[in-house]
Amino acid sequence: MSEFISIIIPCYNQAIYLDECLQSVLDQTYSNWECIIVDDGSPDNTKEVTEKWIEKDNRFQYLHKQNGGLSSARNAGIEVAKGEWILPLDADDKISSRYLELAQKEFDKDYTVIYCKAEKFGVDNEFWDLPDFSQQALAQTNIIFCTAFYKKKSWEKVDGYDTNMLYGLEDWEFWISLLKNGGNVYRIDEVCFYYRTKENSMITELSQTRKTMMLFHIEKKHLDFFHQHLGSMHHLNYEKEQNQKKAEYYHNQLQKLINSKRYQLTEKIFSIFRR
Repeated sequence: MSEFISIIIPCYNQAIYLDECLQSVLDQTYSNWECIIVDDGSPDNTKEVTEKWIEKDNRFQYLHKQNGGLSSARNAGIEVAKGEWILPLDADDKISSRYLELAQKEFDKDYTVIYCKAEKFGVDNEFWDLPDFSQQALAQTNIIFCTAFYKKKSWEKVDGYDTNMLYGLEDWEFWISLLKNGGNVYRIDEVCFYYRTKENSMITELSQTRKTMMLFHIEKKHLDFFHQHLGSMHHLNYEKEQNQKKAEYYHNQLQKLINSKRYQLTEKIFSIFRR
């Protein structure tokens, strides 16, 4: 029997994109799935749009909850999900018709996370060039988008998405929780995920103050992980100071050269030939 997959789509003020997103789910070549649309107290017509899709196919489900943020909405959907495997998908993004099929072929190979190559569309239309996975790379920045497969029991093991991550970066924190103690990651060698870029998004609107708050929370929660792969904060500060000293040294050397009589004489000679 083929594995059952639960696709979780939180929606808050994204109903305008929801049809396109759900059509990409309906187009899947792999049929053993359910799709739970989580209305996170959205003030738009998310419910009406979803009801239309439920009439088309009863594999679509609607779940309403009080607004609590993206992490809370994903957790609510996964909590009621029946699938062994979970695939989060944001309401403004899309997946290719073969994404579930290609991922399912890898389910029996002991992978913790399965994802794919990706493209951006919307304001930017380009291949999304992400680094290959390594814990070192993950410690530096998020390198896996949210729409990746993992087992529900893995989500349970790390207590789900951190609801303290109210202002973004929740995916990065989740992947660190899931993978910092080991785990195998596989990337499908095909573009199966399409990330919508907009003038305004949760990421672009993330103020520096809020971003600092989220980064501080992640660092505090996973300090051992960052120490292991990036070194201590003191070591990073020392390297920063050394790099600043090197930059100042080379700047001073350049200034000495520019101010030297030899350099000024050379410039005069060149100016004569330029005439």
